[in-house]
Amino acid sequence: MTQEDLFKKIIAHSKEYGFIFQSSEIYDGLSAVYDYGQNGVELKNNIREYWWKSMVQMHENIVGLDSAIFMHPTIWKASGHVDAFNDPLIDNKDSKKRYRADVLIEDFRAKYEQKISKEVEKAEKKFGDAFNKEQFLATNPNVIRNVEKINELNKRFVAALEKNDLNEIRQIIIDNEIVCPISGTKNWTEVRQFNLMFSTQMGSLSEDANTIYLRPETAQGIFVNYLNIQKTGRMKIPFGIAQTGKAFRNEIVARQFIFRMREFEQMELQFFVKPGEELTWFEYWKEQRMKWHKALGIPAEKYRFHQHEKLAHYANAAFDIEFEFPFGFKELEGIHSRTDFDLNQHEKFTNKKLRYFDPELNESYVPYVVETSIGLDRTFLAIMTYAYNEEKLADGTERVVLKLPAALAPVKAVVMPLVKKDGLPEKAREIIDNLKFDFNCQIDEKDSIGKRYRRQDAVGTPFCITVDHQTLEDNMVTLRYRDSMEQERIPIEQLSGIISEKVSLKNLFKLQA
Repeated sequence: MTQEDLFKKIIAHSKEYGFIFQSSEIYDGLSAVYDYGQNGVELKNNIREYWWKSMVQMHENIVGLDSAIFMHPTIWKASGHVDAFNDPLIDNKDSKKRYRADVLIEDFRAKYEQKISKEVEKAEKKFGDAFNKEQFLATNPNVIRNVEKINELNKRFVAALEKNDLNEIRQIIIDNEIVCPISGTKNWTEVRQFNLMFSTQMGSLSEDANTIYLRPETAQGIFVNYLNIQKTGRMKIPFGIAQTGKAFRNEIVARQFIFRMREFEQMELQFFVKPGEELTWFEYWKEQRMKWHKALGIPAEKYRFHQHEKLAHYANAAFDIEFEFPFGFKELEGIHSRTDFDLNQHEKFTNKKLRYFDPELNESYVPYVVETSIGLDRTFLAIMTYAYNEEKLADGTERVVLKLPAALAPVKAVVMPLVKKDGLPEKAREIIDNLKFDFNCQIDEKDSIGKRYRRQDAVGTPFCITVDHQTLEDNMVTLRYRDSMEQERIPIEQLSGIISEKVSLKNLFKLQA
């Protein structure tokens, strides 16, 4: 199965099993906007809870915030979004399709990286245990040639980005003969900048209304509340403020399912530190955030750090955690040392001091900030991508199973009466009524037991509990494990303890310690 086929199956599976629907589908949909169905919303909530508790509950010096989506419009002037929150766009004259010029170049560069990976794979198969990857990368002529092409492209690309030279960005596309994925032609327009913020009007009459913006990020809500939280919470540096919430970007080139959307959710931490200590904390949060991802049980090779080639105007260090999606390694989370840019800007625009008085130094200063910003929707997609498995079983049949981390699974256990009579449904209901105080559980009575198992495998339910006639006599049930499909007979009173041990977020927190 190709990666493209895998991605199509994940999209189809997400709809068929109630994870994600196209927004406004009965009206032919709204591009790059999605709704989370009954299973999707549970998985999304669980991911959010995992992030929130990892940040706030596991750190004594981090607190939470829920700031408004509507904010004073001058905030976005101060932050630079009004003047500089742009994407470089280019159109293909033949296909009439619009693309982000920087993404076209990045995708082209990724082809060289794929060539290097293929050379490594061939050599690993050829030499087996004797293969020395480091030596191979340093000496193989094909690898060296492709690395030189990547370095040459990077040098030119970064220089163009730093100068905001749109003509040079277009010329890079022309010189490298980058074609439109639809038409296959190189008939490109000029590159233009496009601001990504959604604007709207606040006021009862249009002539009196003020233009405001839907926030393109959640971070600014933290910065403008920094002093409120520091004072009311008596917070001492270093300390952090965490927030999750919706953000909005008018993506012209929205694509790849929920990877790039116009309405999405962020999970962000702004960590306030003493000036001069920001890079030490930057390294700390790089390590912590990678541990958070790996605790989910997804192999380490699915993740990698990517250093920013061009730093944002506010940063003095920036790395991305990238995940290997079916369409390649792409950004999942950004970790940035934002310096004191944001607080200084808000001081400048408000004429109000946003300083921290340090009792140890007996002086006031504007804190520096280290940020971690992760897309909740992208994390959802990453987890779904890895969890989706098609398995051929020993009896020759096949099953589709979502091997979701048990702590994140939408439904933790499903109780299945073997038949819909003889008191079995009532016994199943009794079990549900005991378990529902601790776990999200359901009852499933329709179809054969085998079909019910397959249905629950497809939505990632870790445990299936079968109630049969023997249960009425010995008060024992059959517990089936999703991943291994093994079954065991256990007393009903042990169910809660067994399930709790497997689905607790505590297991994930311990892996990060």
